[in-house]
Amino acid sequence: MRRFLIPILLLLVGLALAAKLVPAEQAAVAARLKDFPDADTAAHQFRPVVVTILCLIPAIAGLFYALGSILARYVARQFLSILAIGFFALATLWLLMDFQDNLDELKDSQSVINTAARLYAARFPEIVVTLLPYALLLSLLFSLGRLSSSREIVAMTQTGRGIGRLTTPFFITGLLCAVLCAGLNYQWAPRANAAEKIILDTARGFDEVAAEVVKFRNPRARRLWMVGSFPPDFQRGAPLKQVRVVLENEDATLKSILVADRASWDSNSGQWSFYGATLRKMSPGEPPEYVQDLPEPYVVRTWRETPAEIIQPGLPANQLGIPGLISWLKGHPAGSQEKRQTYLTQWHHRWAQPFNCLVVVMLATPLGVVFSRRGTTGGIAVTVFLCVGMLFFTTICLSLGDASYLPPMLAAWLPNLAFGALALFLFQRRLSGRPIYQTIRRLTADAP
Repeated sequence: MRRFLIPILLLLVGLALAAKLVPAEQAAVAARLKDFPDADTAAHQFRPVVVTILCLIPAIAGLFYALGSILARYVARQFLSILAIGFFALATLWLLMDFQDNLDELKDSQSVINTAARLYAARFPEIVVTLLPYALLLSLLFSLGRLSSSREIVAMTQTGRGIGRLTTPFFITGLLCAVLCAGLNYQWAPRANAAEKIILDTARGFDEVAAEVVKFRNPRARRLWMVGSFPPDFQRGAPLKQVRVVLENEDATLKSILVADRASWDSNSGQWSFYGATLRKMSPGEPPEYVQDLPEPYVVRTWRETPAEIIQPGLPANQLGIPGLISWLKGHPAGSQEKRQTYLTQWHHRWAQPFNCLVVVMLATPLGVVFSRRGTTGGIAVTVFLCVGMLFFTTICLSLGDASYLPPMLAAWLPNLAFGALALFLFQRRLSGRPIYQTIRRLTADAP
C-alpha cells in the first residue's frame, strides 16, 4: 500500500485545487454566456471539466508510477527529475529574455515586481505549452544518453525486457504532457497574448485596451459597428471609444450614420448610451440631414447587440480558445468571410499542437538509445535536427493554411502525421538493431 501513497496524496491535492478553481471557472463561464448570447454553450460549459482534468493529471501520473515495475519506476524517476530541472531551466531563460524585452514598459509601472508577477502569472499557460516539448526533448536525450553511456540500457535488456517496454515511461509521460497542453490550449494559453497587452498597456499608463479597430456587422438588423478601442472590462459597463454605427435600408443603401466619442451598454436594461454623438440621416437623391441637439447621452433601447458580440470578430484567431473559435465559426458560416480559413486552421491547431509532445518523444527515444558508450552524438544530432525541422514545418503549414493553400485540417495535422510516421519508422529500425544514425554515418564515411 505504500506504493499508492503518492497517487493518493496527489489526488487529494488535485481535488483541493479543483474545489478552489472550478467554482471560479463556472462563474466565468456564466458571465461569458451572459455577455455572449450567441456563444457555444456546450463548449464553454466544458471548461470546468477541463480544469478538473488538469488538476487530476498529477494523480493520474502517480497512479501509472505506482502500477509500474521496479525497473519502470527507476527509469521514470531518472527521467522526471531531469524533466523538472530542464523545464525550470528553460522557463528561467525564457523569463529572463522576455523580462529584458519588456523592461522599458515595466519600469513605467508603479511596482515593477507586482506588474511582472501579474504578467507572468497570466502567461504561465502559454509558457508551459511553448516550452514543454523542448524540455521533453532535452531531458529525453540526457536521460537516454546517461543510461546508454553507463551501460544500464544493456543491463536492462539482459533481464529479458525489450526496448519498447523499457521506454514505456517516456511514452506515458509524453502522452500526459500532451493532455496537459491540450487542456491549457482549450482556453487559457491562447488568452495569454491578450492578457500581456492589457497588463503592459496599464504599466505604461495607457488606457487598457482589449482590442482595437473592431468591425461587426449584424446582417439581420442591417447595422455595421466600427469601434476604435475596446476596454477589457466592457462587461462591467466601461465605455467603448470612437464608435460609428452605420444603418442600411433593405436595398443596401445608407439609412443613417451615428458617430459618438463613447458608447456604453447597460446589461440590466439592455440599452445603449452614446456620448458626444452626431447623427446623419440619408435619403436617396438628397443631401445628408444632420440631426441637431441630440440629448446627452443619446439613448437607444432597440439595438440588441452586446459589447461582447461586437468584440468577438475583432479578436485575432491566435487569442481565441476552442470555445471562442467555435462561436466565431458558427457566427460566420462558409462563404461569409475570407478570414474563416484562418480561424478554422487555428481551431485544428489547438488540438494538433499538444501532440508535438508525443511526437518529440517518439522521435527522440529510438535515436537516443544506444548499446555502446560511443555513438550517442550521432543520435542526438539527428534528433535535434528532426525536431527543429518539425517546428519549422509546422509554421510553414499554418501559414499555408491561413492563405488557403492547404485545407485547415491538413495544415494543422500534417506535421504531426509526417513526423509521427517517420518516428515509427525510426523506432522499427531501432527494434531491428539498425538505427538510422549508423546508416547516416556509414553513408557519410563512404562519401568522397
